Amino acid sequence: MNSELKHAFNNEMILAKTSYEKADYTTAFYHLERAHILGQSYIIAHTYSHWWMCKIGFKTHNAKEIIGQFARMAASIVFSRIWVPLGNTGGTNVSPFKPMPIPDDLKRFLS
Repeated sequence: MNSELKHAFNNEMILAKTSYEKADYTTAFYHLERAHILGQSYIIAHTYSHWWMCKIGFKTHNAKEIIGQFARMAASIVFSRIWVPLGNTGGTNVSPFKPMPIPDDLKRFLS
């Protein structure tokens, strides 16, 4: 991961964790989705974003998110370096196989 991409990923994770600590799980999840988009081609970053999504699932008592994130963590370990659906936000509200548009402000980090 180049330094600019790493910085952008880390920034989204900081914003997510700050919101998480304030129990603002909606905002935290938004930043985790953005971190997921940035880190999904890298095993550690990809798995880390799913772990934090799973933590929000526990905090919000969302069994679908918890189970889905455990499955996605396993898949992220296997598939991150092989194939990822670009732009996918990583939550259980979307298919794990669906490519999605990359937000304009994140495109420069992924080109």
